[in-house]
Amino acid sequence: MQTRVESALPTPVAIPSPAETPAGERTQFAILGSISFAHMLNDMIQSLILAIYPILKNGFHLSFAQVGLITLTYQLTASLLQPLVGMVTDRRPMPYSLPVGMGFTLCGLLLLAAAPNFALLLTAAALVGTGSAIFHPESSRVARMASGGQHGLAQSLFQVGGNTGASLGPLLAAWIIVPYGRGSTAWFSLAALLAIVVLLQVSRWYGHHHVSRSRTATRHPALATLSRNKVIGALVVLGLLIFSKYFYLASLSSYYTFYLIHKFGVSVQSAQVHLFAFLFAVAAGSLIGGPVGDRIGRKWVIWASILGVAPFTLLLPHVGLMWTGVLTVIIGLILASAFSAILVYAQELIPGRVGTVSGLFFGFAFGMGGIGAAVLGHLADLHGIAYVYRLCAYLPLMGLITVFLPNLERPART
Repeated sequence: MQTRVESALPTPVAIPSPAETPAGERTQFAILGSISFAHMLNDMIQSLILAIYPILKNGFHLSFAQVGLITLTYQLTASLLQPLVGMVTDRRPMPYSLPVGMGFTLCGLLLLAAAPNFALLLTAAALVGTGSAIFHPESSRVARMASGGQHGLAQSLFQVGGNTGASLGPLLAAWIIVPYGRGSTAWFSLAALLAIVVLLQVSRWYGHHHVSRSRTATRHPALATLSRNKVIGALVVLGLLIFSKYFYLASLSSYYTFYLIHKFGVSVQSAQVHLFAFLFAVAAGSLIGGPVGDRIGRKWVIWASILGVAPFTLLLPHVGLMWTGVLTVIIGLILASAFSAILVYAQELIPGRVGTVSGLFFGFAFGMGGIGAAVLGHLADLHGIAYVYRLCAYLPLMGLITVFLPNLERPART
């Protein structure tokens, strides 16, 4: 991550950027609502891949390692492309890339419904990953443009849409795909088409505001004047925190249903309802970190969300079904508040590089989730699924390294 970021780092002075929010502009809640809604549809579609893993595993006779490889293909495609998309659009914003990205997701969804073999399943996952890579950096830029200066709130509203969509995927899979088969996945193409319509409207607003702000671009004061080495060090710490968060989330998002079926003997549909409860808690928790960070500082939110979840993850492998459900909801609520705070903190470290920073951090998060799914799938094949949860329980203790992040002072809103 360090080698990707270094070339994009500015010297510790403010950089003019037409994508930054001019002082005095009001928060555009209609645009934030639209981009959050599109994020919900995008991530709902993406989460269907995770939700139908038991169907794919049985239908194609896959090992856990092959299941992990599907996630790895999707996540790494998104991971590798997102920083490139972010850097390109920082130099040349492309408002209409948003509906184009959703078009890739639509193609991947249709292929997922009809793929006759494992190779085409991987191709479908790669197409969905490409759509995600195009969607996230530019939509994150739109959220910042529409924030009216409430950057944490805007990112949280954007994130809550995605996490809500991710939580709906397993529930919809339980209601529709499990009873009617993998082919019924194609019906969700209607959601992709709706997202394209919404994103066309957002793209028109984005294009208009980009032009008007380019004509009146102003310099914006940096929140901190840090040396290049301190900025790089802070980004490395943030990268390690994302590693711990998304490796742990991979254990739940990719293998939670298998864990519940193996340990407690629940049905596939019951396991997917439990997965929905966890992902819905993630959606609810994602709304917390941004606005709280606007008021008390990002660093303290990062402390609480990563390290604060450790007691619950350590307890999880040793409790029964009821407490497993309760603890995973608590874990989702607390852990989800981290990403908005981490992303806005990084944007403040590197002012004027919204697309690059968003692409790097969304991409790195996706990459860590994909690598985590593949590694944990291999470990599950070797040692059993319960071993994975005992091992991952210690990951949130990496939150201790938050102490090395510099304080970026920001006046509290009243």
